[in-house]
Amino acid sequence: MEQVSANKAFGGVQGVYRHASAETATDMSFSVYVPPHEEGAKLPVVWYLSGLTCTHANVTEKGEFRKACAELGLIFVAPDTSPRGEGVPDDPAGAYDFGLGAGFYVDATQAPFNRNYRMWSYVTEELPALIAEHFPADMSRQSIMGHSMGGHGALTIGLRHPGRFKAVSAFAPIVAPSQVAWGEKALGGYLGDDPAAWRKHDAVALIEDGARVPELLVDQGTADQFLEQQLRSELLQTACDAAGIGLTLNMREGYDHSYYFISSFMTDHLRWHAARLGAE
Repeated sequence: MEQVSANKAFGGVQGVYRHASAETATDMSFSVYVPPHEEGAKLPVVWYLSGLTCTHANVTEKGEFRKACAELGLIFVAPDTSPRGEGVPDDPAGAYDFGLGAGFYVDATQAPFNRNYRMWSYVTEELPALIAEHFPADMSRQSIMGHSMGGHGALTIGLRHPGRFKAVSAFAPIVAPSQVAWGEKALGGYLGDDPAAWRKHDAVALIEDGARVPELLVDQGTADQFLEQQLRSELLQTACDAAGIGLTLNMREGYDHSYYFISSFMTDHLRWHAARLGAE
């Protein structure tokens, strides 16, 4: 693992790192903020998964999370959203919603994407092992959150690993990718036409099929240009109501899909996570 950069912030260290990934067969970059802490202490970890077109840098530069993480004692990890590099296949038409920057947090089964696009295993297995080895992380206290495509990733990973993650939240998530154009394109392109494979990566379908967590926190802007066609937060509300999952769905009046929205409510989410992680 190579340290690309390190900057002191709020008494802690914001680092960017690069390593050769066995899962994606590429070099992968990620960022980690480690708050100030006593020597030998082990700290809870919050995972943040980013959305379409993003890298680790978007939330790192615009998410405004470090002050809260320093106060609450939270490590904040932000992976990339897809493999990158020479020879990594992209959307044939160069569209933003598939291929580079749009891994959708699945392990692709369809050629030519199955060689590199293994973001599910990267985020759930390979990168956690690296974090546990190199950072003062208490891996018994993890939570996960994300935005848009990353909100989809956070919800599906949290629902499929309920014993691992103490809290799951999202900003403007794609809640039912099987039912919207972004998801139909991505899931079909990466996983093929098997509907059972799609359901394992669809939060609403997972809940319908019996996946359970005690509660979820979702913030959604009412002025989000993708709300009605791609995000469909009402479908998550219906599924959670039917399943008895406590969903707090905050419809934020006038907010859009951008990091102006995310940064406005990031501290609220981190405090919510910290309470469930037993952080100070």
